[in-house]
Amino acid sequence: MQYKRKEINKDSKLDSHSKSQSDYSRKPPFYFYLILFLIPVLFVIILELSLRIFNYGYDLSMWVEVSSGKLMLNPDVARRYFTNVKKPPSSIEDAFDKIKDKNAFRVFVLGESSAAGYPYMPMGSFSRYIRRRLELNYPHKKIEVVNLSLTATNSYTIRDFIPEIIKQKPDLVLIYAGHNEYYGALGAGSFESATGTREMINAMLFLNRFKTTQLIKNILKWLTSLITKSENPYSSGTLMSKMAKERHIAYNSEIYKAGLIQFEKNIYDAIKMLKSSGVPVIISTVVSNLKDQPPFVSVSNNNYPSAQSVYEEALSLYSKGNFKKADSLFRYAKDLDGLRFRAPEKINSIIRKISKNYNIPLVDVDSFFASISPGNIVGNNLMTDHLHPTLKGYQLIGRLFYEKMSELNFLPKDSKPKYKHEIQDSITISNFIFSKLDSTIADYRIKVLKNDWPFIDPNQKKSFDEICKPKNFIDSVALSYIKNKIIWMQAHEKVANICMKNGNLDGFLNHVTAIIYQYPFIKENLYQLEALAINYLKKQDYKNATKILEAEYKIKPNAFSSKWLGQIELSSGNIIPAIKFLEESISYDSTDTQVMYNLAGAYALNKEYIKAYNTVEKLIKLNSQYPGARALYNDLVNIINK
Repeated sequence: MQYKRKEINKDSKLDSHSKSQSDYSRKPPFYFYLILFLIPVLFVIILELSLRIFNYGYDLSMWVEVSSGKLMLNPDVARRYFTNVKKPPSSIEDAFDKIKDKNAFRVFVLGESSAAGYPYMPMGSFSRYIRRRLELNYPHKKIEVVNLSLTATNSYTIRDFIPEIIKQKPDLVLIYAGHNEYYGALGAGSFESATGTREMINAMLFLNRFKTTQLIKNILKWLTSLITKSENPYSSGTLMSKMAKERHIAYNSEIYKAGLIQFEKNIYDAIKMLKSSGVPVIISTVVSNLKDQPPFVSVSNNNYPSAQSVYEEALSLYSKGNFKKADSLFRYAKDLDGLRFRAPEKINSIIRKISKNYNIPLVDVDSFFASISPGNIVGNNLMTDHLHPTLKGYQLIGRLFYEKMSELNFLPKDSKPKYKHEIQDSITISNFIFSKLDSTIADYRIKVLKNDWPFIDPNQKKSFDEICKPKNFIDSVALSYIKNKIIWMQAHEKVANICMKNGNLDGFLNHVTAIIYQYPFIKENLYQLEALAINYLKKQDYKNATKILEAEYKIKPNAFSSKWLGQIELSSGNIIPAIKFLEESISYDSTDTQVMYNLAGAYALNKEYIKAYNTVEKLIKLNSQYPGARALYNDLVNIINK
């Protein structure tokens, strides 16, 4: 058999090879890429859920529920901005309803330590003046002035808070900020600064809310600690002094300009979000101690004079009565100060520009403080230190904000104020709730502040006991609080109990009312006060009962205090004030038959027989068997028919 060679079809072989190559080069189906994308996404989601289930790290949500239906700023929320600080700052703990009441008027306040009321916090902030004035003028409204200000933060925090604030349906937002753009958390010269653009930092703040981010940051922090140890050489003192990384920031340097840019853009973003949501906002300039605070650091710079030399020239001009030129130089010296604990003048220029360009109402605190200061230059007359106002100063800031609110009709629209406008401020000041203990704590805070860098060399620092020498029990309690041995409420309880033990009812009430005003959602404190009043009433000790009832009425008028104040006035023969209190009590509780009976009797004694008749008629409809009601009704019918 003859073998015949089979011819190879070259074209067929090439076609097969081409087909094979085509199979290899074909793109994978779309779900292949979808799976590749979903795997890491699902991993992150599962990791995040697992971390939450096992309660890893801190809860960095905006709010926490502190009582049934009451919210407060989360004490841990500042950990969004502070990584290297063991004890981040917290707010002054203002609470508000989780579900906004139809009768509520809600205001949020944003800012830094000055807005929080340092050194008088929590009771002395300007927001407390606003709250007090609103409560006094609109007693039937549910007033919620919620101060969210945090020490050592800046415009990054304000911008970050805004979306969550908008969800709470505020009637108004007030902003007082600008001093912390360099050393506040994430500021241009801060130990808590972050690399990258402003947009990247704000994106990072959003991611900080997730537990996965906390885990990654903690791992990186642990790894970094193994390699190097970075420590702030000025680790004592206030939180702001610990935060200052770049201690010499020259005027018009790149870091200086970066602080201004971050402030302007962050505040603009915050205002844009509020305006787009229809939330009114008022912004304020910030004020500094110009005359009595020398520059902290004079930076050597060939382009500019030293801050100290300019400050000394300003003092010389001030002593000669050339106040206008002195003011200009005091402000220039502040701008040249290399340690940027006070906002440069450019910050206020930016605030005024934002107000003008975006039609935002402005409160010019800086100009007003200057206008009422000697030589029109702010100093220790209104400031406790370099930038924190006195108690009077804070009340003035509150007044300025309130006047602007009134001018723009940003007050409760469905009610008329109880008092005439021209007397509202004096009534607010006379009813301002502030204790002797709070005053002592503020004094000690300032002494501690000025006993450390940058006010003195840290090597010259004295102990707490050397600078805060207690002279009485209140001083001792204040010192314990400053040393973090007790919390604010415990301090007030200690003083209140000692006052009561010593028979000092006025002192007892001064501190108990402060507690109740600070934490109105802790009802037990109010119930104890009311029980004490009833005890005195049973003993017919109307003098002390009146003191307690007046203290409760001062916190916020209610059915109980106005009822018994009316009863006491009526039993004392003071008919007009009795009617006032009893009418007020009925406005809070229209079903209290005892109040109705006494009010009808008070009307009758005042010869207002028609009012008396109408009141006792309502009483009989509620309780036809109420003792004495039918007899009073018959007497009134006879009088009216004569």
